[in-house]
Amino acid sequence: MIIVVKPGTREEELEPIRKMLISKGIIIQDIVGETTRMMGMAGDTSVISPDSIICYPFVEKIIRVQTPYKLAGRKFHPADTVVNVSGRKLGGGHFAVIAGPCSVESEEQVLSVAREVKAAGAVFLRGGAFKPRTSPYVFRGLGMDGLELLKAARKETGLPIVTEILSSEYLDAFAADVDIIQIGARNMQNFTLLRQVGELNKPVLLKRGLSSTVEDLLMAAEHVMAGGAHDVILCERGIRTFETSTRNTLDLSAVPVLKEKSHLPVVIDPSHATGFRELVEPMSLAATAAGCDGLIIEVHGQPEAALCDGAQSVTPPMFANLMVKVEKIRKALI
Repeated sequence: MIIVVKPGTREEELEPIRKMLISKGIIIQDIVGETTRMMGMAGDTSVISPDSIICYPFVEKIIRVQTPYKLAGRKFHPADTVVNVSGRKLGGGHFAVIAGPCSVESEEQVLSVAREVKAAGAVFLRGGAFKPRTSPYVFRGLGMDGLELLKAARKETGLPIVTEILSSEYLDAFAADVDIIQIGARNMQNFTLLRQVGELNKPVLLKRGLSSTVEDLLMAAEHVMAGGAHDVILCERGIRTFETSTRNTLDLSAVPVLKEKSHLPVVIDPSHATGFRELVEPMSLAATAAGCDGLIIEVHGQPEAALCDGAQSVTPPMFANLMVKVEKIRKALI
């Protein structure tokens, strides 16, 4: 629901309706144009009677909106969101690459990869401290020790860190030490965790679920934003289809669709989408040409010895070569 405010209305005249809406759990999004001012309402607007709003003298009219993702949707926020972490920008014309190992395995491993990807042009370091695995008998990450190693890599290289949270018990640690909190595909509809992470008001990278629609992803983003976080990055990482030649099916059409429907940045994860390192480069180039705002790529110094997802991890030289080609694609689009 949108309230169109009459021209010339003073800010103090809006306070009574603001207080009333907030008391009912409604989130207010101000939309201010050159000649028009509107107040977008997000949340359960069914508790609001239009008659209780139209009676205010400054209300010109009420517009009902069908889009359920009012905070994540472009209709209420026409300008692209730019996520800025320590001067590194993503979205709104700023392209950024996130790279690093699937799992943090040792200090030597994560520091070596961090140095290599930074030299090649990556601006964020990814690394799994906690790993959700299909089998309970395989390596599931170093946990808090892994987070400490990521912090050490950040201290040496200056790269902000991106890592996945699996449980609310680690909220305090992630709030203090992680630059971009990742919500993985398996937790995309863990609505309690989404809200709790949103309340930390830190940048969030939200991965699309294995069998989730674009609207499912945007509604998950809405949960995070309703918690208070404004800097949400949407990540397409492949969806589950009948196709078996790749790990998942990369939905490149999600890039322009999401860019049309939402103001939030969109990144592509070609590593999880394909499952094979030889496919990471062509899918990265295709995603760049499709207009994504960035890439998140798994890099390992010795993929054959990796404790997790070695088959889809590129080597540092492969990553450096890929970055050169990505830059050529980007220049060709200008």
